[in-house]
Formats: sequence, structure tokens, C-alpha cells
Amino acid sequence: MLAISYMTLIVLGAAALKLPFMTYGAISISDALFTSTAAVTVTGLAVINTAEMLTFWGHLVILLLIQLGGLGLMTFAVLVLSALGVPLGITHHTYLREDLKQTSYKRLIQLVKTIFRVVLLAEIAGALLLCLTFVPSTGLGPGLWHAVFHSISAFNNAGFSTFPQGLTAYATDPVVNSVIPLLFITGGIGYVVISDIFHQRFWHGWSLHTRLMLVGSAALIVVGVGLTALLEWNNPHTLGAYDSVAARMTLAWFHGVTPRSSGFVTIDTGALHESTSLLYMALMVIGGGSTSTAGGIKVTTLVVMLLATLAFFRRRTEIWAFGRSIGLEEVLKVMALIAIAVVLVFSATFLMLATQDGDFLAIGFEVVSAFGNVGLSRGYTSELDGLGRTIIMMIMFLGRVGPLTLGFFLAARVTPRVRYPEGQVHLG
Repeated sequence: MLAISYMTLIVLGAAALKLPFMTYGAISISDALFTSTAAVTVTGLAVINTAEMLTFWGHLVILLLIQLGGLGLMTFAVLVLSALGVPLGITHHTYLREDLKQTSYKRLIQLVKTIFRVVLLAEIAGALLLCLTFVPSTGLGPGLWHAVFHSISAFNNAGFSTFPQGLTAYATDPVVNSVIPLLFITGGIGYVVISDIFHQRFWHGWSLHTRLMLVGSAALIVVGVGLTALLEWNNPHTLGAYDSVAARMTLAWFHGVTPRSSGFVTIDTGALHESTSLLYMALMVIGGGSTSTAGGIKVTTLVVMLLATLAFFRRRTEIWAFGRSIGLEEVLKVMALIAIAVVLVFSATFLMLATQDGDFLAIGFEVVSAFGNVGLSRGYTSELDGLGRTIIMMIMFLGRVGPLTLGFFLAARVTPRVRYPEGQVHLG
């Protein structure tokens, strides 16, 4: 049901973008469908220049699709039903639990209210702060609209911009380089983590998920920013284009955190070194946090995989962290998630290489960006033909609804009635 609801929203969004007053000139059905898919899945890849092709009403439709896609359709529906005083049945609770990737029915409504407050507060505060930069440079009316659009787009990790060249004109602006990353890091860290931070006692009152998410995110930010600065420091087309150390570190900061799912850029991504592109591909696959606006396999999945690997080498039969154990079922889920992600990315890359013109790095970068719902590209999106667009749209969709959704759809739960004797398999 959740997958069907997202597909329905994509089709409705594409139909809306085909209306005459949505665009300056006609766009094809393929362009409208791809743009709608990118907005609903908060990916940010674009086959048209959305800043120049879409009118104000077109941008408003994109903004609505981003908000619904980032917030979650079932979460939005529960907010509406709660506002109308409609009681929620077990079916609604079940859909909501799956949409928020929770294992329990407890605290669902409380979590939805927390989500609503966080979204409202973050997007309003972000828009007000961005006005400090956009209003002086573009005027009151346009500046206010640019601020609102970028605040919502950033918090939902969408990467869409109302500027033809994105945020490149604000590459060293302190407000943009502070507010935009803060918004997409907050949106991508997960509502459960934010709820824990504000409602539970510092550290000891936080859940294991919150602790793993914060430690893992901090480590990935340090790695992303540090390696971006190290690899691109003397690249004349990226960080090396600026003389001052402060400007280069500003660019390294912005682009070290943006591959985690945001998609905003202030430099030419196609000019990055191959080593940096490979680093960004890894960060895009990892993504952000569960119950967040970010994509990817999620930070906690990576951390649990590393903990399981460490436990294996230390000959431990139990996996634990911060005084809490992690069950076998969670480890098996991590294995399934990583396996499905690898198969999806490999299959899509193989099909793209077999049917599209382009080098391996550009195509692989595009596929990984689509799977992680990031929106970064090495300038290859506009070169996609009909089949290439279809493949990328499918990967964006599967990346948004979650690889495990595909696995649960294809699998059937069967209760075993027979236990077999243990056999030996030689591994490694």
C-alpha cells in the first residue's frame, strides 16, 4: 500500500507538471514523470533545468511533492486525520508503523506530533535565516520565495534549487554554508533521534539507536569533510579555485556532508577527482538515518555490520554496543538490506553500461546517487535516453520506499516445521 501510494503521488505530480501554466513551453511526458519521481523520492536529479523551465506554480508543485515525499505520505495522512478528529484504526497504525520503520505500535502518534513540530520549526527557522542572504541579493519577494523553497528542499534532503546554477553563486556565503547543511543534517538524522535528544536525559537516557546514529554520523562527517579537503585541496576546478584557506575549508565542509543525501552543490561535481567521486559514492550508499528524509542503507545499518564483523574476529557470539546487545534478527536484516542494495546497484549499473553511452564512473555515480536519493551527478543525467531514464526512476523509487520493501514483497513468511542437522560450509 505504501509503495502504491508513492507511485500514485508520482503520477499525479507528473500530470500536474504537464498543465500549460506550470512550465515555460511544453515539456514531454518523460520529462514530467522523471521530474515528479525525483521530487517525490527527494532525489534532486533533473533532466530539465527546473529553475528556468518551471513557473512559480511549477515550483510550488515540486515543493509540495518534496514535502509529501520527505515527510512520508502516511505521516501526512495521520496529521490530517488527527486534525479532523478522525480516530485511527489498526490498519492506519500498521501503515504508519511501516512508513516510519518502527517495530512497535507504541509512541506512534507521539512520534508523528514530534515530526510535525520538528518539520515546522526547522523549515520556518531555515527560511528566516536564508532571507538574510537571499533578500539583499534578489529582492524582497523573490528572496523570500528562494528562502522558503531552499529551506524545505534542504530539510527534506531534496537538492532542488530555484537558481539556474544551483548554489554556486553562494559558494563561500557563511549563511548558506551554515543553514543549508544544518537543515539537511537535521532532516537526515532521523525523527526518532531528534525526539530522544529533546525528551530523554543526555546520553544515558538515549536509546541505542540514537547513540549509534549520532556516533556514526559524526564519524562520517569527519571522514567526508577531511578527505574532501585532502583530495581536492589543489584541484583548480574545485577547492583549488579559491586562494584562502577559509574558503577552501568552507567548500570542503559543504561538500563533505552533502553526499549523505542532500544533493546541493556549490562546485562542479563533474570536476571532482575520481578518488573523491568514489568516496562520495560510498557516502551516498550509506545515506542518513532511519525515519528521516535521507536515503541510503542508513548509518545504523553500516554500524551494525561493522559491529558484527568485529564480533566475528573477536570470536564473540553476542553483538553489543554501549551496554546493549543487538539481536540476531537485526543482524540478518542488515545482511539482507546490504545484499539487496548491492544487487540493485550492480544490476542497474550493468544495464546502464550495456544500453547507454558514457564512462563507467559517470554511470556508476548516477546510479548510486539515484539509489541513495541524493541528486548529485557528474553531468550525465541530461544524456539519458528513454530506457536510461526508466532505470534511474526505478532505482530512485526503490531507494525511497526502501530495499527491504522489495524483499518483503517478493518473500513469503513460512513457519518451519522441520529442523535439519547442522552442516559445514567453508567460507572465505
